Amino acid sequence: MRKLLFQNMLRLPLTVAAPPPSAVALAELAEKVDQSARRRLGRSLAIRQVDAGSCNGCELEIHALNNPFYDLERFGFHFVASPRHADVLLVTGPVTANMREGLERTYRATPDPKWVVAVGDCGRDGGVFAGSYACVGGISAVIPVDLHIPGCPPNPMQLLEGLLALLQVA
Repeated sequence: MRKLLFQNMLRLPLTVAAPPPSAVALAELAEKVDQSARRRLGRSLAIRQVDAGSCNGCELEIHALNNPFYDLERFGFHFVASPRHADVLLVTGPVTANMREGLERTYRATPDPKWVVAVGDCGRDGGVFAGSYACVGGISAVIPVDLHIPGCPPNPMQLLEGLLALLQVA
């Protein structure tokens, strides 16, 4: 046992190193998002994230937006605890039969003007869960969707680009 412990302490990790981050892309996104949010809303953008029955892959990427590397707050975006304070509903996963009513109530509780962003392939059309007896379908089967961010799961940079596109189009 001792021999095995010492061997593992001397070995390097078997993971692949992450690619270097693109500081230029992050800086460009930060500038565009900040200008668009201020012009469109005159303040920061409040986001309410709703899990409609996902596998939590998209949630992990959304949570990464709050880490020090992406630091979503510096772009003027922040997550809120109540849909009554939100400008955007960021919905993940296919809508399960049990979450349909909850999603509809959350949508009605969000004040106008509001935008709905369907995150991931499951949010678009049900993904791998499409056709399941427990799955109603994509987000647009229950509430109107303004933007789809594709991916399984989309990475944080794609999420930022999607939010920027929402501000430019909406």
